[in-house]
Amino acid sequence: MLTLPVDQISPNPRQPRSRFDPEALSELADSIREHGILQPLIVTESAEPGQYVLVAGERRLLAARQAGLERVPVMIRAASDLERLELALIENIQRSNLGPLEAAEAYRQLAEDFGLSHEEISHRVAKSRVTVTNTLRLLNLPESVRDALAQGKISEGHARALLALATPQAQAAALQTILAQELNVRQTEALARRLGGERPIPAQKTTPSPEISDLADRLQAFLGTRVSLSGRGKKGKITIFYYSDEELNALVDRLLGPTWDN
Repeated sequence: MLTLPVDQISPNPRQPRSRFDPEALSELADSIREHGILQPLIVTESAEPGQYVLVAGERRLLAARQAGLERVPVMIRAASDLERLELALIENIQRSNLGPLEAAEAYRQLAEDFGLSHEEISHRVAKSRVTVTNTLRLLNLPESVRDALAQGKISEGHARALLALATPQAQAAALQTILAQELNVRQTEALARRLGGERPIPAQKTTPSPEISDLADRLQAFLGTRVSLSGRGKKGKITIFYYSDEELNALVDRLLGPTWDN
């Protein structure tokens, strides 16, 4: 197996992950000391002779340095700047290691720096277009909300609920209420509706059957947005929620296909 000195490998400048858990990194370093690196790092040749740029495996490289390794196993491949970002993004998504804001920033790079549409991004990262669009919208939140999300003080569900509010000031103020009252996601959605001037959704008079609840969950997973089913007897209605024109277009594409308006 080909190995390279660790000091000849530079970090991937397009690495989507911005946070590494020190405790998890220390545990990986301990494992590497005992067992070595089981999966080679992927690198590409740098413009500087004898130097290489990491494409995938930054946690392993950091842990290897922490473990005191001088050389690490690698696979060398040709990769453009776009391919470096894609590979790093896909590896982290497949390992479920990316936070929502890290994924959003990576999608932003793919869209703005490389000119990819949301549909093209969705194909490259094996996510639905609605998921890509919704994740990118997290970058529109004010810094205080993004910091709370990055630090795990609120969930992605909380953050998406805050997107329903029209201004950054309203979103930041609602965040303080969420933290002070320890609101869950459903309570946050209700708070956003109140602050946005919407009428409260009346409580359901009857508990939906397990079949209806399961169908609502499946529709919500398929569409990537909140779905409500209500009815009585053989009649009822399906309510699909969206929070921007772009999200509406993504939902229409999801339901009718991307060529519906041609």
